[in-house]
Amino acid sequence: MTKIVNSWNDFDPLKHVIVGRADHSCVPPEEPATSEKVPVDSPMRGMWGPRPLETVEKANIQLDNLARVLEERGVKVDRPSPLNWNQPVNTPDFRTDSMMTCMPPRDTLLTIGNEIIEAAMSFRCRYWEYLAFRPLLSQYFEQDPNFLWTQAPRPRLSDKSYKHNYYDEKISIEERLVRTANKDFVTTEEEILFDAADVLRLGKDLFIQHGLTTNRKAMEWFKRKYPNFRIHAVNFPGDPYPIHIDATFVPLRPGLIINNPHRKLPVEQRKIFEKNGWQIVDAAMPAHKEPPPLCYSSVWLSMNCLVLDHKTVIVEASETNQLEQMDKLGMNVIPIHFRDAYAFGGGLHCSTADVYREGSCEDYFPVQDFDDVTRV
Repeated sequence: MTKIVNSWNDFDPLKHVIVGRADHSCVPPEEPATSEKVPVDSPMRGMWGPRPLETVEKANIQLDNLARVLEERGVKVDRPSPLNWNQPVNTPDFRTDSMMTCMPPRDTLLTIGNEIIEAAMSFRCRYWEYLAFRPLLSQYFEQDPNFLWTQAPRPRLSDKSYKHNYYDEKISIEERLVRTANKDFVTTEEEILFDAADVLRLGKDLFIQHGLTTNRKAMEWFKRKYPNFRIHAVNFPGDPYPIHIDATFVPLRPGLIINNPHRKLPVEQRKIFEKNGWQIVDAAMPAHKEPPPLCYSSVWLSMNCLVLDHKTVIVEASETNQLEQMDKLGMNVIPIHFRDAYAFGGGLHCSTADVYREGSCEDYFPVQDFDDVTRV
C-alpha cells in the first residue's frame, strides 16, 4: 500500500495533482451567493445556461495541455468525472435551475497533510460539485491506508444563510469597498461556509480569507478540527468582490509572497509575516485590461500561477509582466496558454487540487509572541 495523499503548502515539489475539466459547464442562474460575485457591468449578469460548446472545447484543450506539461515533468495527473451540470438542484430548502462546472478543483477540495476535505461551499449551484471528484477520492481511500477523507458539515443553504437585499445595483464601488472593509458580506453566520480556495496552507498555520465565500463560523470549525494548528483570519479591504485568496496573496517559496497591490494585506495583519522574516512583494500589473468574456474573475488571475517547487512556476503565457517578475524573483518560469480556461473557474492554480507534494508540516512562523490580531 502506498502513501498517496500528502500536502502542507503550495510550493513544495508537486508530485500528484487533480486537474479540472470544462465538460458540460454552465453559467448558473443568479442566486443569493452568486449574484454578489458578478460585477454590475459584467455581461454575465442576467444570463444563465450551458456555456457555448466552442468555449468549452477551447478550455479543455488548454486544461489537457496543462495536464500534459505536468506529466512531462513527472507529475501524476488525475482528472474528475464531470456531471451533466445543466440540470436543476432541488433540496428541502432551495431550488436552482442548473449547476456549474468541475473545472476548478481548488474551490472544492482542500488537502491538509494526509487529509482531503470536501468544502462547505456557499453557492447553491455547486451543491453537488464534489460528486465529480468522488471516484478519485474513493480510489485514494482504497489505495492509501493513511488517507483521511472528510466532508465538512453540509450546509443547508436556506435563506437564513444569506443577507437579503444585500446586493443593490445602485451601490458604488466605493460603497462596496466600505462594506468589505467593515467585513460586511452576503453570507451570514447561520452555518459553516467556506471554499477551499479561501484557505492558504503554510505548514502549522492556516490563513483563511474572510469574504463573500467564507465566514467566521468556518474558521471556528477549522480551529476546533485542528487544535494543534494556528488559524488566522485575513482580509483584503481593497477588494470589492473578495472571493478566494489565490489571486490576491500567493506564496512562491518559504519566505516570499506576492500580494495584489490593489488588495494589500492590512498593516496589522502583516506583523506575523514581517516578524518571521517573510517578504511580501507587490505582484506585477496584469498584461490585460479586461478578463476574457463570461469570466467571473478579475484581470488579477495574472498572478494565479501554479508553483511546482521552490524554484519553478507555471504562468499564463500572455501575462508578460508576471513572467518578467517571476524571472527577477529567481523562479524558473514555464509559460503556457490558459486564458481560454479562465472563464470556467479561474487560473492555473484554481484548476488544480493538490494530492501529493514532497514535504512535511513545517513551522514557518515560530515567532508568535505578540498580539496577533488575525487569530480567530
